[in-house]
Amino acid sequence: MANRVFTQTFGVVGAIIERDGKILLVKESQKKGPDEGKWNHPAGWIEVGEDPTGVLREIEEETGFSFTPIHILGIYSLIRKDLEKQLGQIHHPVKIIFIGTISDKRVADLADDVSETKWFTPEEIEAMDSKTLRDMDIKQMVKDYFSGKRYPLDLLTHTMQE
Repeated sequence: MANRVFTQTFGVVGAIIERDGKILLVKESQKKGPDEGKWNHPAGWIEVGEDPTGVLREIEEETGFSFTPIHILGIYSLIRKDLEKQLGQIHHPVKIIFIGTISDKRVADLADDVSETKWFTPEEIEAMDSKTLRDMDIKQMVKDYFSGKRYPLDLLTHTMQE
């Protein structure tokens, strides 16, 4: 993995995954990281040269399930000013969030930076604060999901110029 640079916005792909009215979150396990032990939606950086459907890789790494995107939930811009004092930098991800289905059974082990997965009701997520939920924009994503927001996958266009 390349060094992460936080002097500009950066691209993230992730998903809101729902089953039986509950949302799947992952518990961060980044030793000594600012978000250690917090719940997050499965997500990660888009690697340089990677199509945004790199979300398939991210979801499998963070949940152990294979993921099939069906829609785009939205594009979210999150400014993490809370990290400035602790890390000396503001983080500003722009997130492309997908909606889709996961396999019935796990197909892989969890990545090292995730300690567990758990299903939460929308009310449980809404009640979380910044000590338990990594990114507060997840609350808006959950509201958007249950309100029926959906965009077609062809909203994204990926071109490789050689």
